[in-house]
Amino acid sequence: MARYTGPKTKIARRFNDPIFGPDKTLQKKAYPPGQHGRGRRRKPSEYAIQLAEKQKAKYTYGLLEKQFSNLFEKASKRGGITGEVLLQLLESRLDNVVFRLGLAPTRSAARQLVLHKHVLVNGELVNIPSFSLKIGDLVAVREKSKSLQSITESLSRGVVSKYPWLEWDSSQLTGKFAVLPTREEIPETVKEQLIVELYSK
Repeated sequence: MARYTGPKTKIARRFNDPIFGPDKTLQKKAYPPGQHGRGRRRKPSEYAIQLAEKQKAKYTYGLLEKQFSNLFEKASKRGGITGEVLLQLLESRLDNVVFRLGLAPTRSAARQLVLHKHVLVNGELVNIPSFSLKIGDLVAVREKSKSLQSITESLSRGVVSKYPWLEWDSSQLTGKFAVLPTREEIPETVKEQLIVELYSK
């Protein structure tokens, strides 16, 4: 399946946010890319602000345009606050949970782990990054993959302790999607209400 493979630092500079992970360039060049990045720019329109927020969310979670619009449509049909439900659906994706569990340093690396068949869900091999997890689902590293250097190095960072909606068993390299996260628990700086307003036009 196609995915964004262009310059990641350029995208991060556009939003002034390290959406693909730590990036030293943002500290040196805290302004948008392009020859007019430092120049005076017109005040963006309301539509431009809403579109930028949608693009930021799309790049952050590694979705294509069609995937994102389909997910929004799904969120809008569920009960609750549409923006929060959208973020919950994004957080429920298998590649995102693998990243949140600390099995990979970035979402793109987590996507690779899933695609290369290193991840099990409830004991079954799943190689679809967009697979949507349900409450109570168990995500585990396949037995043959537990010694992978990329996984052991990533786990040494101890990232999983940050996320209260996930339970981690370090001895079995197994994580549980315990509950849906609340908006306050999701650390992304996405302004989801702007996305809702954009799609509501």
